[in-house]
Amino acid sequence: MKENVIDVLKYLFESYMDEDSEQIPLGSSVENELSLAGFGQKNIGKAFEWLEDLSKLKSYQFQFAEGNNFPNRIYDSFEQEQLSTEARGFLYYMEDMGILDFSLREIVIERALALETEQINLEQIQWTSLMVLFNISGSEGAFSWIENIVFDQSHMQH
Repeated sequence: MKENVIDVLKYLFESYMDEDSEQIPLGSSVENELSLAGFGQKNIGKAFEWLEDLSKLKSYQFQFAEGNNFPNRIYDSFEQEQLSTEARGFLYYMEDMGILDFSLREIVIERALALETEQINLEQIQWTSLMVLFNISGSEGAFSWIENIVFDQSHMQH
């Protein structure tokens, strides 16, 4: 049995997302498919809840900051324990590249922490960023950038 919520989310994203889709279908047929693929009911439920919470973000309008005018981010001790050094470094890198502004950074951090894993590693923060950017209108360029990184690394690992 596969154990992580992020694994369920990755499976759903890879199986159901394409350029014409606006969201992943959530229903009993998808739930059955996930069960047959080896995912536990608890993680399927958490993944569906995670996606529902993320879909609520679509109604927000975000202003993308220009240049390097991002507020500094100080991670508290819990966040430092949960977000690996590589994950935090990647968040900083995305900000520096102009991929994330401070509000999107906070959403990515919140959604990553909502995964409730022992520690968020580089791959998990990349996938979280991909899913967040897919759901935010006006971030198509940023989504393409992170999509290339995520899928290039996925192909290299197989």
